[in-house]
Amino acid sequence: MALADTLAPPIPAPPAAADRMAAMLDAVRAIAHGPLAEQADVIDRGRYPREVLQSLGAVGAHAAHLGPGDAAGDYAAAIRAMAEVSAVCGATGFMVWCQQVCGLYLQQSGNPALTGTVLAEHAAGRRLGGTGMSNPMKAYAGIEPLLLKARPVDGGWRINGTLPWVSNLGPDHYFGTLAAVEGSGEELMFLLRCDAPGVQLRECPSFSAMEGTGTWAIRCNELFIGDADLIARPARPWVGRVRAGFILLQCGFGLGVAQGAIASMWRVEPALGHVNRFLDDRPDALQAELDALWARIELLARTPFAPGNEFFIDVLDARAHASELALRAAQSALMHAGARGYLLSSDVQRRVRESHFVAIVSPAIKHLRKEIARLSAPELPA
Repeated sequence: MALADTLAPPIPAPPAAADRMAAMLDAVRAIAHGPLAEQADVIDRGRYPREVLQSLGAVGAHAAHLGPGDAAGDYAAAIRAMAEVSAVCGATGFMVWCQQVCGLYLQQSGNPALTGTVLAEHAAGRRLGGTGMSNPMKAYAGIEPLLLKARPVDGGWRINGTLPWVSNLGPDHYFGTLAAVEGSGEELMFLLRCDAPGVQLRECPSFSAMEGTGTWAIRCNELFIGDADLIARPARPWVGRVRAGFILLQCGFGLGVAQGAIASMWRVEPALGHVNRFLDDRPDALQAELDALWARIELLARTPFAPGNEFFIDVLDARAHASELALRAAQSALMHAGARGYLLSSDVQRRVRESHFVAIVSPAIKHLRKEIARLSAPELPA
C-alpha cells in the first residue's frame, strides 16, 4: 500500500502544479520502493546513499518547497516526499530533510552568490548539504551555549569551535550554521564548506541506528568566511522568520516512520490478527490518528512563514505529535510482529530505533515542550 493512498488529500493547487507534484511523488515512491528499499539495511549500518539522494533530487524531491525568489513553494509536497522516503528508510528520509532545509537556507539568504547556481545545483541534488543548527537552536532555547565563535577580520570573519553532530555531510558537502560574533552581541549565519581550509571532519561514536546518515563532528580552526558564503547577519531575526518552515519540513520524517510502522502491522495481520486484536494501538486507530495529523500539518504548510507565536506553537505541537506518534506506532509494530520483530534484521526492529531518533533529534520532544511552555506563558505586567 503506497503512503499516498492512506493520507489526507493534498492542498488544492492549480492543475498544472498539482499534476507536477503528483508526478514528483510518483517518482519518489518508485525510488523509495525500488533502489532505496534494497539498501535500507546497509544504510542503517553505515552506507551513505549518495546515489539515492541524487536521484531523489533529479525528480524534484529537494525542490518542492522552493518557490520563485524567496517565496514558499509547496511545503506539503516536500513533506510528503520526505515521508514516502522515511516510510522505507528513516535514515534516508532524515537526510532528505537535511537537504531540503539547507535549500531553504540558500533560498532565503538573499545572497546572489548562494541563490543562483549554488541553489540550482543543490535543489537538483547535484550538490549535497546539511544543517548545523542543532546547537544554535538549543542555544536560543537556553539549553546550551553557542559552540562556534566568529572574529571579524578584513573582508569577513574567522570561525573557531566544534560542532559535535552534523548530518548529510562528506568531504565535498556543505551546511548552514551559526556563530556568535565576538564583541557584537549578535550572530552570523553562513554556509560552511567541508573542503574549506581550516575545516576538519571527525568521526562520531557509533549510533544504535541510522549509521549511514553522513554524521560527523566538525572542527573549525581559523576558517575564513567572506560575503559570498553569508546567509544572514544579524542571524536572530532571520532565524525567527524561517523557524516554522524549518520545523514543519522535519515533520515528514516522523510521519513517514509512523506510516512504515503501520504498514508492517498490516503485513502480519493475516497470520497474527486473531491474537493481535488484543493489543492497544491497532493499525486502524493509528492510521486514523496519522491521517488527522497529516490534515493539520498540511493546513500549517500553506503558510510556512506566518508570523506570531500562536502559529509557531501550533507548528511545535504538530512536530511533537509526529514524534510521539512515531514512537507509539513503532513500539506497537514490534508488539504486533512478536519475536520476528526482535530480529536485528527485521525492518520492524530498525524502525523502532529510527523512531527513537525522531524523538531526540533537535528539536527533541523535551526541547519542543520547553519552547511551547515558554511561548505559552502569560506575560507578566510591567
